[in-house]
Amino acid sequence: MRLFQNSGIAPSYRPRLAGLVAGISGFEQQKEVFLNDRYGAAHILSPVLGRHPETFFTNGDDESVQRAWARENGLGEETPLADILLAQIEHHKTDIFYNLDPFRYDAAFVRRLPGHVKRKIAWRAAPGKIDFSGYDLVLCNFPSMRQLWEEQGAKTAHFFPAHDPELDSVAANRNRDIDVLFFGGYSRHHQRRREILEAVARLAGRYRVVFHLDLSRYTPLAETPLGWFGPLRAVRRPPAIRKVSAPPVFGRAMYAQLARAKIVVNASIDMAGPDRGNMRCFETMGSGALLVSDSGIYPSPMRDGQTMAVYEQPQDASETIERQLNDGSWDIIGWAGHHAIREEYSKKRQFERFLELV
Repeated sequence: MRLFQNSGIAPSYRPRLAGLVAGISGFEQQKEVFLNDRYGAAHILSPVLGRHPETFFTNGDDESVQRAWARENGLGEETPLADILLAQIEHHKTDIFYNLDPFRYDAAFVRRLPGHVKRKIAWRAAPGKIDFSGYDLVLCNFPSMRQLWEEQGAKTAHFFPAHDPELDSVAANRNRDIDVLFFGGYSRHHQRRREILEAVARLAGRYRVVFHLDLSRYTPLAETPLGWFGPLRAVRRPPAIRKVSAPPVFGRAMYAQLARAKIVVNASIDMAGPDRGNMRCFETMGSGALLVSDSGIYPSPMRDGQTMAVYEQPQDASETIERQLNDGSWDIIGWAGHHAIREEYSKKRQFERFLELV
């Protein structure tokens, strides 16, 4: 089976990746740097991570790596990224095209795929309207999202992120100096998250609290006198949050912070439905930190009081955190969470499920 997996990178990760590949011109070398950094590893299939010779992986929205391949294969400097991706698929003689970025590469791209591509599969776990026509299957671990895609005419199936075995060494460290950690986006789509984070940030007087925030581009302006009134108020951080804020972290840098954290807070975005269990949950539990997350419908290994902790209201989050820190149960439950994710959502099981679907 010749498997081609396409992914994408968030704009905020681009500066880190650019620094990591500085001075590296080759496609394979740049790709190797990316895979070693473990960005999004929960979604990358095991044959890719294992460098299986019949697999091909790329980030179709990464100008640097894609133009490196184009140069090495005789394509012009002005070749559109979609055409480069298509050329890679043709060159690879792909059987299975697995796309983690269907928002960019939707039905219009799928219609251009060569005939040797037997199965076209997409992953999508965020709201929004996408044309999935041409895809044989759309994968997601959220039932409410699958229902949304099915209402738009797509055929769907249950699939899931997986534990990155690189986190095993992270989990083994139980001597941690950050009491409460958060990392994630902060924008107008995160108003409920802001309430939760503000409540948790007030613990900073008694505990070490660190929020690695991926800020809206409007936040710097919103935090000047020009942003005190009007719509920019939605992206302005309250003083309690600003005091514990740090720049966003990704890849191995994020893993390093997870190794220091006793508790990691998770808070779904405003547009999320009732389903829970995003990649942040897998990363946190995989790292051995205690996941403290908002109430909702979780997959079976994520059990309140046994492998994680759930809160209902913003103030409940800070009370739950303080209780777990004071009685030391963060360590016991966090370690149990690591074992649960490692056993039930391994890379082996993830790929076995993928093979069932193709």
